[in-house]
Amino acid sequence: MIPGVSAAGYDAARHRAAFLDRSYRGRIVVSGTERASYLQGLLTNDIVALKAGQGCYTAYLTAQGRMIADLFAYELGDVMLLTMSGGVTATVMARLDQFIFSEDVQLGDVSGTFAQIAIVGPAAAAAAASIVAGISDATLRGMPEHGNARAEWTGGAAIITRITDAGEGGFDLFVEHGQAAALKTALVAAGVIELDEATAEAVRIESGIPVFGRDMDAETIPLEAGIEPRAISFTKGCYVGQEVIIRVLHRGHGRVARKLVGLTLAGETAPQAGAPVRAGDREIGAVTSSTFSPALNRGIALAYVHRDFLEPGTMVMVGDQGATVTALPFVGAQG
Repeated sequence: MIPGVSAAGYDAARHRAAFLDRSYRGRIVVSGTERASYLQGLLTNDIVALKAGQGCYTAYLTAQGRMIADLFAYELGDVMLLTMSGGVTATVMARLDQFIFSEDVQLGDVSGTFAQIAIVGPAAAAAAASIVAGISDATLRGMPEHGNARAEWTGGAAIITRITDAGEGGFDLFVEHGQAAALKTALVAAGVIELDEATAEAVRIESGIPVFGRDMDAETIPLEAGIEPRAISFTKGCYVGQEVIIRVLHRGHGRVARKLVGLTLAGETAPQAGAPVRAGDREIGAVTSSTFSPALNRGIALAYVHRDFLEPGTMVMVGDQGATVTALPFVGAQG
């Protein structure tokens, strides 16, 4: 294991349970009786189909089909909780607010109100069940992706959601911000190891999960990042940016100028974000995220490359290192 990636933390995340503080993410609560129908016209997934306890992955686009944010929407029964990259929370709040006219919809930025702690790994359900009251290990293991429930723990109320975006399956626990330290102490006492940022990144990148602000930004079309199977409903009604998405899919047969792919490096060194990807003398793309992969014992990266070089097995260069275009994920989740 090279410096920066913890062997113990990585092993716990892949084979037992580990936790990471994700309080840096943004959190918005949407309330009011028309919250679902209001969001239905703005977000890419089928929000009105969500029942209490359900959720989905979705995106918010401009009229030009480019991303404002990717989000997770959780219908809690009385309100809807949206989580997103912390860097776009204010933008999302402002854009959502400008489209409220006579609808019974209220918005609240609760990023500073709640802490968000993820528990991931094959034993995440057992670890979470040992912390919260009223939800069994079996119930948590049976919770579908994006499922959610209210819970209690010794520090007060909590919300628990089923997640996969950390790279390993698990759960986000939302508690009052002031209770974050107590929750971490309880997790450590339960034998759950805390993941440092570098190790958490290794798990995420191995699993091929793009993150907004690094692998997606305001210039990205969802089809370029490959998130459309998870984030876009092709049976719902209109949403902002839909015309562009449909045009690319139907008239362009889904072909975009570039796409996000995996790169497996020839050696252990991980390239820097922004490093150019070349094929011969031609620059064909750039790295967005990279890490050392403990599972592959190689440097790996996520990168956008020109559509002529997407085929797995294609040989390219990143700096002075050879690299191979690799289908994502590099490594499948163990849990």
